Amino acid sequence: MKYTAIIKGIFIERINRFIAKVNINGEKTVVHVKNTGRCKELLLKGCTVYLSVSDNKNRKTAFDLIAVEKVRQGKKPLLINMDSQIPNFAAEEFFKNGNIFSKNAVIKREVTYLNSRFDFYIEDGDTKAFAEIKGVTLEKDGVALFPDAPTERELSI
Repeated sequence: MKYTAIIKGIFIERINRFIAKVNINGEKTVVHVKNTGRCKELLLKGCTVYLSVSDNKNRKTAFDLIAVEKVRQGKKPLLINMDSQIPNFAAEEFFKNGNIFSKNAVIKREVTYLNSRFDFYIEDGDTKAFAEIKGVTLEKDGVALFPDAPTERELSI
């Protein structure tokens, strides 16, 4: 997955789960936030964010907030993905390129099994597998953590 056009901005504030204000070249602009998680330790006033430019002229916002630089004392900033859809696209591309399964593997997305839905179901010869993919936005002392907002889920197999 590749973005076609990316620009930098300076984060101002998050208005709600889906909308933020970003300074783009001196202009306050409303942008879509592609991650509905809390991200309070990432989306700090004044931080550098990266935006993809939408080619859909009918949208209310012309940009999607897709990444943020997390400044760490005495270390290089970390670039953190904020686009919650990208991890599954990246995983699917990885699977299809024969990195874990053969290139002949059957890969299905969003498959329901009993009372649960999985990101992927893969069949490769005699191998049958479910896969759940998680993007990580919470980092502490160089360690990626998940989730940044606790949830309760029930898995019954």
